[in-house]
Amino acid sequence: MDFTFTPEQDEAAALAAEILTDKTGTDRLKQVEAAGDRFDRDLWADLASAGLLSLAVPEQHGGAGLGLVELCRVLVEVGRTVAPVPLAVHGAAALLLAEVGTEAQQSAWLPGAASGTSVLTAAVAEERTHLPLRPTVTASPGVDGDGWTLSGSKAIVRAGTSADLLLVTATAPDGVGVFLVDATAAGVERVEQRTSDGDVVARVDLTSAPADLLGTADGEAAQRLGQLLTVCSVAEQLGVTQGALALTASYAKVREQFGRPIGTFQAVSQRLADGYIDVLGQRLTLWHAAWRLAEGLPAEVEVATAKLWAADAGHRLAHTTVHVHGGVGIDLDGEAHRYFTTAKRFEFLFGGATEQALAIGKILASEPA
Repeated sequence: MDFTFTPEQDEAAALAAEILTDKTGTDRLKQVEAAGDRFDRDLWADLASAGLLSLAVPEQHGGAGLGLVELCRVLVEVGRTVAPVPLAVHGAAALLLAEVGTEAQQSAWLPGAASGTSVLTAAVAEERTHLPLRPTVTASPGVDGDGWTLSGSKAIVRAGTSADLLLVTATAPDGVGVFLVDATAAGVERVEQRTSDGDVVARVDLTSAPADLLGTADGEAAQRLGQLLTVCSVAEQLGVTQGALALTASYAKVREQFGRPIGTFQAVSQRLADGYIDVLGQRLTLWHAAWRLAEGLPAEVEVATAKLWAADAGHRLAHTTVHVHGGVGIDLDGEAHRYFTTAKRFEFLFGGATEQALAIGKILASEPA
């Protein structure tokens, strides 16, 4: 693989950094959080105007016709500024729709996804004490074989209260599939939930809700969606840890104790050095996984490895940020607490470190010696 980014990928990241840095200061984030749902629609519109919501959308549907790596470059900047926008799930959903959707499905939803007028999300998690091998949401053929209907519940759906289209994983008679569900359709009820970082998500209850199959119900689309969602969350987590490390290092340079900056104390400098190494590990494993997915190569181990690093490094850097900041680290008038709560959220999203390690071990154990 080639670790060199293309000019288009660098330009997308630079443009995102410029917009997000300008639009996500502490005062602005407080205003958005006070509004109740931690979704900055003005920032969303700015990203749409700059073409950053359309990276994964084909050109014939109003997009830039790029792909996963470009999207991840932007998501790193979203995480670095802890920007309150659901681009990770929106982008992953758009990518899958662009890859396996029919022309009718793409024409119905991708232009709105590119312009930002339609918010796409994915409903894959369920309220169970263990991970299900098959989704408990069930898909049944519609009357006279026309379309499908879904019944069951999904939990922790990001942007679920704001989304226009839901990509729902469900068990069909012949396997597991991904289904398109209009969020405003009959049989769809959305109940507000909140995550540790104050984001509003949703439990989606489906009662014979009309749905359209995306791709085939042989499990491939569902697996692809899971991998795209995981890698996009890893990209955002990389940005979170980068932002947390930069903020903490800057604070350690100016905060003095015993007449000297705390960054000159060995214990503090070692924790920051460990954080730097963690970020390097995250970066390497993220781009390895993203590149393989973008190239259509098998990436099950690589995606799990990237998520393991994101979970472990996110945990360590979240706590380093609060510990080095001291009381300021949990002060809601400051910045550090946002990095802590966001990193903790992404640590467990789509499976924590233990789950990823078990998945990698299972895959390796199944391979011939």
